[in-house]
Order: sequence, then C-alpha cells, then structure tokens
Amino acid sequence: MNNETAIRNARIVLENEIIDGAILIRDGKIADISSGSDAGIDFEGDYLIPGLIELHTDHLEAHYSPRPGVRWNMMGAIQAHDAQVSASGITTVFDCLRMGSDEDDGFDDGEMRKMADALKQAADEKRLRSEHFIHLRCEVSAENVMQHFEAFEDVDFVRLASLMDHAPGQRQFQTMEQYTLYYKTKRGLSDEAFAHFVKRRQESSAKYSNKNRIAISQACHERGISIASHDDATIDHVEEAKSFGVRLAEFPTSMDAARASHDAGMSVLMGAPNIVRGKSHSGNIAAGDLAQHGVLDVLSSDYVPLSLVHAPFVIADTYEEISLPQALAMVTATPAKTVALDDRGRIAPGLRADLVRVRRDEGVPVVRGVWREGERVA
Repeated sequence: MNNETAIRNARIVLENEIIDGAILIRDGKIADISSGSDAGIDFEGDYLIPGLIELHTDHLEAHYSPRPGVRWNMMGAIQAHDAQVSASGITTVFDCLRMGSDEDDGFDDGEMRKMADALKQAADEKRLRSEHFIHLRCEVSAENVMQHFEAFEDVDFVRLASLMDHAPGQRQFQTMEQYTLYYKTKRGLSDEAFAHFVKRRQESSAKYSNKNRIAISQACHERGISIASHDDATIDHVEEAKSFGVRLAEFPTSMDAARASHDAGMSVLMGAPNIVRGKSHSGNIAAGDLAQHGVLDVLSSDYVPLSLVHAPFVIADTYEEISLPQALAMVTATPAKTVALDDRGRIAPGLRADLVRVRRDEGVPVVRGVWREGERVA
C-alpha cells in the first residue's frame, strides 16, 4: 500500500508565486499540487514552505562545548542540536566541524573525527529528525589543518569544505579593532601576550595558508566535495576563489567582493542573524545591503537556528523588490543547487517531501510542523 499524506487549505510557496491549495505526499515525495481539496490535514491558511537547508552552522559545537573546558556527551549534544534545528524548520543541515587549531583554540586531534562517527551512528540508529551532512571548516593558516582534514578521507557524507584564514590584518579582521575584542579583551591578554599572539598568527598564515588552500581544494575536487571561500574582502580574494573552483562565497566582507563573487556564478552566503539584527556582529558589511543590491543568494543561521526561517520574512517585509518566494529561495532552492542536492529545496512533484508549516502574521514566524521525506518529525 502507498504511504500517503494529504495537506489542504495551505498557502503554498512555490518558486515564483504563492498559491492557496493542497498537496499530496506519497512514499516520501510530493505527488501532486492542486488548487483545492476537502481531504487531509487542515493548515488553516498557514504557509507551506520547502524544508530549510542550512549550509553553515557552528551550533553543534555550542552543544558539545557549552562552556570553556566542558565537553558534553557527543550523542547527547548531537540530539540536542538536531532537535533545535528541526524545530526551526531545517530539514537538511551541514554541521561545521573545525579543522586546524593551535594551543589557544580548537579541539584535540581526533576529536572532530569522533564527532563525525557519532553523527553517522545517530543517523544509522534513526535518532535524527533532520538529515545531516558535514561541512569541514578548514583553517588553512593552521600547521595541523591537513592532518585533521585527511582524517576524513573515508567519511562519505562530507559534502562541503570552506577555506578559512582568520589571521589579523585581512579578510574578516581587516582592522585590529574587532580582532582585539575577539582575542585580547575576551581572553584577558596583556598587551605583550596579545602582540605575541598576533605575530604568531600572522607568521603562521604566511607560512601555511597558500599551500594548504591548494592541497585541500585539490582533494575536494577529487572527492566531489563542494568548496567555499570565506570572508573574501578584495577582488584578488575572489579571483583566487575562482581559481580553486569555489561554488559558495561565505560572508564576504565588502560589497566589491560580494558583487564579484555573485557575477562569477558563486552563491554569496551571509548570516541570517545579520538580516534579523540589521548589521554584522563583527562590524563588516550588512547582509541587507547585499540583498538590496541583488547580490545575496544564500542565508545561513550560523549561530541562531531560528533565524533561518525568520530572516526571509524580514527581507520580504523590508525590500519591495524581493518577494517572499525569492527570499525563501535563499534558504531552500539556492543552497540545494549550490551543493548539488537536486532532490529537494522546492515544492514540486517528484521532489522530496521536506516541508514546513509556518504561521506568520507579523514579527517572528512560528514553525507549526515539519515533515522530512513525508514523515512528520517536529
């Protein structure tokens, strides 16, 4: 027998329009979309949107290490993270795992690989509501980044790797003001200790970044892993990203870099919290400015899962030239296309029934139901 679910009286958000209608789900896929039906779950006029696709979230890390020096049970951290993202309407999530560290930052050797194994176990044991992939955040300026990266050679659900360099004086930290706040003030470093810290980071970047970018990008092309650049600030950064075959430009820090990335066919990603707050937490360009200029393609919840469903409504409310379907594509269809997940991200017959019920009159939207492959998970 077919496994069927019907939904009626919904405001269905399609690629280019919103219709009042009904859908039929059969065997985990969307079987039909119609203008009306008397059968099925009554959505009471709520929105029906595609399941959200999150390409860059550090939130698992926050559950695993909720306080400095504290490590939570890995499976417990994974389940808590999964519950929060699924309740936010995220049905596909790329969990960021940190590659490369020094004595001041990061996790122990092998720790992130253990997290990947725990994620695989959680999926095999059907503990998870959302589908999880891995995004390797590669700090290319770190001496040990290749050692960490190579530990994932046999992990087949690594689908994205980002090339990052957080050394001061460039990219995210073009000025020292924010870098000082991040690393001196928060850590309580003396002037002498901070000067030594900055010098060591800059020397490490000069020594390792270029060769690690080359090695990691080559490995990604061989394995079919999509590549993201990170914090591009200049046209030269964008040209470098193009040479590495980058598909996703994460958090560009200037309008010039964002526009050049977009024009080169990369998907430009910014933080949904940036949209909701109206500004960047690190003092760089506002995501709303990119949206207004037509060079914002993808949103990421980054550190607040619920922001991924909230931000598209803020965009549609704020910018007349951007419709709600266009804004929602930034968290559904476009991220799916960017990482070659062609079976999801839109409401169309034959695609996965990854769906979210949303009520939103004003303010913060309410997620009232989540379905993954036709099965209700939240």
